[in-house]
Amino acid sequence: MPTQPTATRVVLASRPSGKPVAENFRLEAETVRDLAEGEVLLQILYLSLDPYMRGRMDDAKSYAKPVEIGGVMEGGTVARVLRTRNAAFDPGDIVLSHSGWQSHAISNGSDLRKLDPGQAPVTTALGVLGMPGFTAYAGLRNIGKPKAGETVVVAAASGAVGSAVGQIARIFGARVVGIAGGREKCDYLRDVLGFDAAVDHHSSDFATALAAACPQGIDVYFENVGGPVWSAVFPLLNDFARVPVCGLIAHYNEDSSVANSHDQLPAVMRAILRKSLTIRGFIQREFADQRSDFYREAGAWIAEGRLKHKEDIVVGLENAPEAFIGLLEGKNFGKLIVRVAS
Repeated sequence: MPTQPTATRVVLASRPSGKPVAENFRLEAETVRDLAEGEVLLQILYLSLDPYMRGRMDDAKSYAKPVEIGGVMEGGTVARVLRTRNAAFDPGDIVLSHSGWQSHAISNGSDLRKLDPGQAPVTTALGVLGMPGFTAYAGLRNIGKPKAGETVVVAAASGAVGSAVGQIARIFGARVVGIAGGREKCDYLRDVLGFDAAVDHHSSDFATALAAACPQGIDVYFENVGGPVWSAVFPLLNDFARVPVCGLIAHYNEDSSVANSHDQLPAVMRAILRKSLTIRGFIQREFADQRSDFYREAGAWIAEGRLKHKEDIVVGLENAPEAFIGLLEGKNFGKLIVRVAS
């Protein structure tokens, strides 16, 4: 019998109060158990880090269960099949899984999707051809519904979701304005991704610059951030504007028990009525029946050079906590991925 490997994993050591810190995570190791009939042993190659994981660290009511204290932090992964007792998989198969922050995992195969490394780099299954890309596609297609000539604004525009939103909106014929942090990211949006304009939310005249970039107002605002960015966008929304609400990263570290001293709800509700706004939150899995359309269309756009992507790769599972904390502060540039093994 082959020797069982030792799995390294990152578990939730404690729930954060406000911003996560290194002490909220713990690195553990344990010997992997033997496989049962129908199971496969996976070696994790790449781990996706995404903002939604911050919500899983809180013990609060949400659309998904929180990670338990002592539980492995969850996340999408690309893995290699090491051993198998499942006839549907062979050793060496590369699969998309949801194995979380660990070096090895056991699966019954039901949650695995085989990947073809010859078709596209396997890391794209965690980014532009994965959950972030599909989130952009589904939010625009079903809620944003941009028309040719309309102005689409997207926050966190250099990230995995935002960059796809802007490019897909341009494919749909819209004029696209991206909001990002810093000159380098803004230059990337304009010069590499082809955005019509990019605005730095760190600038002292951000609200004025955004208004100047949107002389005809905003028809679709893809919300990833909230906070001061939303405050600058809100007055520019046109009648019948659509707002897909994908994320609110500016608020993820807030203590929900602390009351907001400036209640914007009355003004927002008045605008919803007066301007006939559509503001709809969504989780990408609501539109799971459209994934085949996404894979077909996005694959073609990538082949045509119309949908580009950037990856920010961190090496080593032990560095995942620090990288994740940085993600929540906007330190990454592109889709943040941890290379766990080669």
